[in-house]
Amino acid sequence: MTNQDHFHTKKELTVGDKRYSYYSLKDLQQQGHAIERLPFSIRILLENALRNFDGYVTTQEHVETILNWSPKPEDKEIPFMPARVLMQDFTGVPAIVDIASLRDEMARKGKNITRINPLIPVDLVVDHSVLVDYYGTNDAYRLNVEKEYERNSERYRFLKWAQGALDNFSVVPPGMGICHQVNLEYFSTCVVERGGFIFPDSVIGTDSHTPMVNGLGIVAYGVGGIEAEAAMLGQPQFFSLPEVIGLKLTGKLPVGATATDLVLTITELLRKTKVVGKFVEVFGDGLDALSVPDRATIGNMSPEFGCTVTYFPIDEKTLDYLGKTNRPAGLIELTRKYTQENLLWRENEDAILYSQVVTLDLATVEPTISGPSRPQDKILLRQAKQTITDYIEKTYSRRYVTFGDRPLNRWSGEGGNVDPSQVKTVGQGGHTDMHTVEVTYNNETFHLSDGAVVIAAITSCTNTSNPDVMIGAGLLAEKALSKGLRVKPWVKTSLAPGSKVVTDYLREAGLLAKLEQMKFNVVGYGCTSCIGNSGPLPDPIAAAMQEHDLILGAALSSNRNFEARIHPQVKMNFLMSPLLVVAYAIAGRIDIDMTTEPLAYNDHNEPVYLKDIWPSDEEIHSTVSRVVKKDYYKKNYAEIFDGNEQWQNLSAPQTKAYKWDPASTYVKEAPFFVDLPEAVEPIKPIAKGQALLVLGDSITTDHISPAGSFNEKSPAGQYLVSRGISKDQFNSYGSRRGNDEVMIRGTFANVRIKNQLATKEGGFTQHIPSGQEMTVYDAAMKYKETNTPLLVLAGKEYGSGSSRDWAAKGTFLLGIRAVIAESYERIHRSNLVGMGVLPLQFLEGEGHQQLGLTGRETFDIPELTDAIKPGQQLTITATAENGSRKQFNVRCRLDSKIEIDYYRNKGILQYMLRQFLTKN
Repeated sequence: MTNQDHFHTKKELTVGDKRYSYYSLKDLQQQGHAIERLPFSIRILLENALRNFDGYVTTQEHVETILNWSPKPEDKEIPFMPARVLMQDFTGVPAIVDIASLRDEMARKGKNITRINPLIPVDLVVDHSVLVDYYGTNDAYRLNVEKEYERNSERYRFLKWAQGALDNFSVVPPGMGICHQVNLEYFSTCVVERGGFIFPDSVIGTDSHTPMVNGLGIVAYGVGGIEAEAAMLGQPQFFSLPEVIGLKLTGKLPVGATATDLVLTITELLRKTKVVGKFVEVFGDGLDALSVPDRATIGNMSPEFGCTVTYFPIDEKTLDYLGKTNRPAGLIELTRKYTQENLLWRENEDAILYSQVVTLDLATVEPTISGPSRPQDKILLRQAKQTITDYIEKTYSRRYVTFGDRPLNRWSGEGGNVDPSQVKTVGQGGHTDMHTVEVTYNNETFHLSDGAVVIAAITSCTNTSNPDVMIGAGLLAEKALSKGLRVKPWVKTSLAPGSKVVTDYLREAGLLAKLEQMKFNVVGYGCTSCIGNSGPLPDPIAAAMQEHDLILGAALSSNRNFEARIHPQVKMNFLMSPLLVVAYAIAGRIDIDMTTEPLAYNDHNEPVYLKDIWPSDEEIHSTVSRVVKKDYYKKNYAEIFDGNEQWQNLSAPQTKAYKWDPASTYVKEAPFFVDLPEAVEPIKPIAKGQALLVLGDSITTDHISPAGSFNEKSPAGQYLVSRGISKDQFNSYGSRRGNDEVMIRGTFANVRIKNQLATKEGGFTQHIPSGQEMTVYDAAMKYKETNTPLLVLAGKEYGSGSSRDWAAKGTFLLGIRAVIAESYERIHRSNLVGMGVLPLQFLEGEGHQQLGLTGRETFDIPELTDAIKPGQQLTITATAENGSRKQFNVRCRLDSKIEIDYYRNKGILQYMLRQFLTKN
């Protein structure tokens, strides 16, 4: 380290027989600064600034800004240098494509390409590519992995090239686990030693659920791939000094409540508290009863709350978890001594000042699900039936009907045959318009109706990292089997653990076999349904859904349930604990009151209730204590980088510059840097801009850049067909993020997006000058012919959800110069800036609807020049088709001087490339 000890806080600490240097917060306190009044997460930012002080990137003003943090902090930016970067393959592939493309431009300009290289450790885990094609059988995992390599070998060869060509870059091969669970169980160290210095571990990740390791006392948060690439190349993260909301937990969880119920309760609470762009820090005596997996479950869903981090300070529970997961004893002792010596150990909580304190009594948490399309829409289990049937009636005009005293879709395998004449169907009269259809699948006939569950997935690192809920699901399956219950035949079931440790301890407990008997066979070690890789539904069920417009549901132990994310045909998606996923698979319906109605009937036509098969807390905890062993972590993480035979046999180029294959439809040189002018052009006004889309509230990055499957009639599908790719080889949008031709055509192509300029749902718009309705992509290309700058008008929470860089990259490539929204999610706003797209914000209480804007106007922003200031108000003139004009003000969401530089350079990577070109 060459940075300056400007504040005279450099000290030494001896642990065992080793002596380390570190920057002391205790010394700052002795100099008269009230460090103990600062939240722990702010202390981490302070240490980072002290350690990286160089008087240029990190200045005295930056350190003093953090030192002077108050509950209403100054609106000043600070730099943050993470210790490492975490990636998954969907976001990692395009990031590495960018790195390889930067090297190509350096070569074209005669520069040293190896200067484009990660300067800090980067770990990429291949976890987003496995689809659930096969399920419910013992060979499902093997077959899905074979299919995964068949689809993705080209991408994997590219990643293998990067592992050899780039410094500080490692790849965890497919089939080993989910990046956040691997990060929690293996990569994270709490304290980092580098060059003789020790300091707090910290990480940014190209996935929004990176805050999972906040539960381990690590400041970690999600960024777009663009920001991650900048960090890899030595650029600090800049953000405004945040408010810190104190989440005070009291009491203990009641019997029967799970960590999932707790996190869904917190999601609703913190969304109402409005924590977007803020830090949340957890404290209180309720924290004493929460294990690190419980804390990690909460940290994981920070993006669902909207906050940057949900930080849990290091304490005895942290060290206990490090020991149980086979971290070295020396690291555990180092973590204890360093954090206790440097005011980073959880103690003296009462002295801390927070911007706001929100209190939750854990004893009030009840069994909960959340949905049907937003994680914050909490539903108490006891109110689920009424809430869901009301939703179906209100949203789809389908009133609920029962089949006597039984669920509507009884089947011949349960309590006798169904008399079809008793079932009301659309078009045959009756008082209900609920849709019902008779389906035959796997030699069984049943009636499938609105409200049925067709996907039940135990998936996502949110819950698979928590042994309590995974063992709980296994015990529930065991008890259900003993009562003669089975999963309904129309339910596609899957178990996708976040690491192989999970299957080891389930097998040790004898519960993996019980889950398999319930058709919850392991389908892969990856995100699967959580990322939209649910795979196809059986043909008879898919056809019935399509032909009869059925409103069906998914039960997911996930963190995401946005529209069309899980499966394009499934219109209701509910988050819940793994235990409830099994229960809903048995019930086969989402519109059931599990607290009063039977889940199902056994072979003797006797009702069985949820309470009859719910495991006790004592059963769960005693089983966890017996079967979750340190040896399983040791065994699995000793071979984490090995991969299977298919990975080992993959050939990859050995060159420092990647050899692009012109025939590839997966990996292609990025267009952003080709023949980049070394001189920067000035910022130019927008004149006669047209709206490409007019959108409402809660537009997610899934709406903007979907990750799942697409059909051959879509622009992306038509492109692949034109390249000779058959539909069964399309894979998913997420897997093709290394090809801009696919991704630009997939931007705003979500089948559920509602553009107010179009007459139909999906990725359509109107080309205003011609009056023609067409796909968003086709309209953008038509506007490009006339050099028309494009805009997007949107409502609140624009860009919520995943940290998806292609939601910004695709926006840029379509020719969109600016987005005007009522509010933004933090990551997406930053990604827009990083791609040279201007985020503008309507003033408080205003929006396109309130201002009477239709989106058919032309828009002029003459004040957009090199003189622009951070947060400046700009005047926009909207000229209607009849020539009338309307002026309104917006706030420029270029929040700092460095962001103005990024925007002027048409993006953060273009800015950095010019830095490399001038220095070399």
